[in-house]
Parts: sequence; C-alpha cells; structure tokens
Amino acid sequence: MPDMPNRLYPAAPQTEQPPHTHAAPASPAQTQPAQQSAEPPEPATALCPPTRRHVVQGLGTGAAALALGTVVAPADAQAAADHAAPGTAPSTHPPAPILPNTPRFFSPAEFALLSAACERIFPADAQGPGAIALGVPHFIDGQMDTPWGRGELWYMQGPHRPDAPANLGYQLPYSPQQIYKVGLAGVIAWVQQTHQAAFETLAPEVQDSILTALEQNATQFDALPAATFFEQLRSDTIEGAFADPLHGGNRHMAGWLMMGFPGARGDYMDWVDRYDTPYPYGPVSIAGESAEHG
Repeated sequence: MPDMPNRLYPAAPQTEQPPHTHAAPASPAQTQPAQQSAEPPEPATALCPPTRRHVVQGLGTGAAALALGTVVAPADAQAAADHAAPGTAPSTHPPAPILPNTPRFFSPAEFALLSAACERIFPADAQGPGAIALGVPHFIDGQMDTPWGRGELWYMQGPHRPDAPANLGYQLPYSPQQIYKVGLAGVIAWVQQTHQAAFETLAPEVQDSILTALEQNATQFDALPAATFFEQLRSDTIEGAFADPLHGGNRHMAGWLMMGFPGARGDYMDWVDRYDTPYPYGPVSIAGESAEHG
C-alpha cells in the first residue's frame, strides 16, 4: 500500500462496535446473514484470493486494522443523504428516462466503486460468475428505491445509542440509502487521499486491503462506522447473488445454479422420498423463467 500522507490521522478508538444493520428488519429479498466469524485477525499481507467460503465468513475473516483516521464525508454527500431521509415526500415530476444498465440511485462514481467492491466480495471463479455478471450492483441500486431502502421499515426515531447492547437492535440514524451515500462518499475521499486514485482502478490486492480495513472498523465517516457500511455492503452483495431474479440480481439464476437450488418450483412430490437421487432439473424463478441444470 502506498505511504500515508504527511498528516497522519489517529486510528479509531477501540470501542465496542455498534450492532450491524442486519439487526434491523430485513430486506424484502431475504433476511440478513449471521455475523461474521470472530477468528483472530491475520496480517494484511497474508490475504488470499477470496473464495466462496470467504463470502459467508466475511472477507478473508479480517486482517489487522490499518491506521486510518476519521474521514468526514463531503458536505454535498451529506446533503444527498439528508434529502433521502425517511418520510420525504416523493417528487411529483416524472422520472427521467433510464438507459439500460444505468443506475437510478447512485452517481457514476458511486456505482463504479460499488461494482468493484461487490466483485471483490463475491468474485468470479471456477464455480461461477462474480457479482457484476450476476447483476448485484444493479440489485443494490434497485433496493434503494424501496420502503426498505428509505428506512420506512425500520424504527428510526431517537435516541440513538451506538454503545447500547446488540439485543436492542439498530442504533444509528441512517437509513440504507444514507448508509450507502455517506459510506461511498467517505471511501471515495479516503482512497483518493491515500492512493491518489479511484478504488476501481487499484490492483485487486489493494482493493482487498481497503475492504479489510473497513471490515475491521479502522475509521468512520461522519458518525457512520466503517464496519457498519462494510457489513451492509457485504450482506446486500450476498442477497443480490442469490435472491430471485425478480429483484434484479442473480441473473439467469446463475447463483442458484451454483448452489443446486431448484428455485420456486411448485411441486416436488415425485422427489420427496428419493434421498439418494440428485434433483435433475434446473431452477425456476418466481416469474416462471427456467434455467438449465449444469
């Protein structure tokens, strides 16, 4: 990783992390995954290429937190987050035409970082396609324009106590829309400050070290802990890879094909007692689309 700038920010204090967003009500696509493994962190230089196992356990199960300081998101990013607060009246103007594969919620810079980060969390390998080919970034973009994305399904009233026990649930004032707006703006600013480049242009191993730093809560963006942003990104990436294609991800049901999941088939009676016989048919989506079993 390039040398840090002359002005070194103090590392974030080692306090108890606030509960991750998966303690809040879940996305319409599926419930949030369980918390990641508590295995001891390993040195950043020991990171291995991500595997499907890492997706479930968290990226590389963590490395030593980098000495990063608090990065305050730009004022325009905070303003963008403010306008997306729950309860905001929708615009009466008709939406502008959306070109195919053009994000609706994220700016081009935000979407480029989001896409690259999703691909590192769920990379293509011999088992199947990665997050970008599965349409995960577009899945996340589409989830932002839902009651869940606007925080309408969460209890968002104060007081907010980040130091509260985990059984009290989500304790931050950010909706999912705001988590992404503040988090992406903070990452863009920090990466530009420390690497003088955009995240998506960096080598994969450098991208991994940045994501690991976020996972280890090495910094925060305004009042948003980096680990909260990373967990939201990680859990939504997994959702997009395996949710029904109706929601915009899992293109061609490739995620289900990797798992051998039959999808939304309505009748399995002929196979109930065939314990030693692999199910031979490919998955079917809610909309009735079918995919050939590999």
